[in-house]
Amino acid sequence: MSQLSKAILLGLIAAFGSFDYQMGTLYLFRPIILGPLAGLVLGDLQQGLIIGANLELMFLGAISVGAYIPPDVIVGGVLGTAFAITSGQGVETAIALALPVALLSLAIENFIQAVVYPFMLRMVDSLAEKGNTKGITFIHYLMGFIICLTRFLLVFLAFKLGASKVAIILDIIPEVLTQGMSAAAGLLPAFGFAMLMRMILTKELAPYYILGFVLAAYLDIPVLGVAILGVILILIKFDFLNPKIVQKMGGMEDDDF
Repeated sequence: MSQLSKAILLGLIAAFGSFDYQMGTLYLFRPIILGPLAGLVLGDLQQGLIIGANLELMFLGAISVGAYIPPDVIVGGVLGTAFAITSGQGVETAIALALPVALLSLAIENFIQAVVYPFMLRMVDSLAEKGNTKGITFIHYLMGFIICLTRFLLVFLAFKLGASKVAIILDIIPEVLTQGMSAAAGLLPAFGFAMLMRMILTKELAPYYILGFVLAAYLDIPVLGVAILGVILILIKFDFLNPKIVQKMGGMEDDDF
């Protein structure tokens, strides 16, 4: 397989990861999924699995919480795996390249969201006033396509240039900027969790939060156990397991009409 074909296929893997958001967020964009796919394209599925698993551990906390936008795990995961396999240097190279590339991709994505998306949202408002539903649907898919195309081009061009050229480009970026992005990436999760806590700490939800904290901190119940208990409390609270109550509620709604 030629270098061009590999670059195209890797770009399509990144686009596929981006499209996962349009399919209900099945978490197919994680490195544990995209890493093996990149390894398959490059003819080394085993290394793809190993590197993808290690990058998944590195990006484990890269989940959007509140206003926090994490580094781009899609571009970082695909390119980190690809460069590690082609260079033959293994996981260390993948980890060294994945985070800077992910932060660079995040900066580009933030630019698109700050400049392109507001313009398109104004177009949607104008179309809504005219009742043009087809135009609104088109803009909706176009916004998703732009992100998919951006990630495709980033991965395609970066792999075509090669790891050494990408490293040179990353070195050109001022150290102050990269340190600032790294610091922001470390601080923003705290702001995200703070905003989430602000929504949780209400009179209705605060007791459940305190209960979860006590179970985890003082009784040493693992997170999975607390989550299972939370599901049980939800089922009890909303009577999902009581068909008579559900049927009665349905009857009340029918009576209203």
